[in-house]
Amino acid sequence: MKKLLTLLIGLVLGIAGTYYYLTSNENLEFMAQQPKGLISPEEIKTLDQAYNSRHTIISDSLIKTPDNRSSWYSIDEIESYIAYAKQQADSMGYTLDGLRLYAGAYPDTKEGPGLMTMFFVPTGSKKVSEGAILPTLQGGGNDLQGADGLNKGSGGEPPSANYPQ
Repeated sequence: MKKLLTLLIGLVLGIAGTYYYLTSNENLEFMAQQPKGLISPEEIKTLDQAYNSRHTIISDSLIKTPDNRSSWYSIDEIESYIAYAKQQADSMGYTLDGLRLYAGAYPDTKEGPGLMTMFFVPTGSKKVSEGAILPTLQGGGNDLQGADGLNKGSGGEPPSANYPQ
């Protein structure tokens, strides 16, 4: 009976220790993972400054007023949009695999020229049958035509402000 009790205690402690070890390592790995494509603040400044000549041409020659340089979206807006886009892609028979960011401009009005905006479009690939034996190469990253995009972020203050704001 003592051997059985010792075995059960050892088993419970082993399971608890393994669970703790695995969950803490998963959390550390998740927290330590950096997303692909990160750039440093210096690279951000370089890209921003390299855009200056294009921005000047757009603002001075085309629309004759300072144009937007940025769009801002809250975390809640982006997370809500991702959840919505996943649901919409699923209902259309697609698997959401990303978001594409487009530069656009509002149409000119009587009040003045339309300023630049940035908007998101969901991308994905067609779902394949779960019972398929051979994998299909559907590709990914294609715009989901007919899916809703996300726009109407806030512009910079002032609209033509460079990085950082």
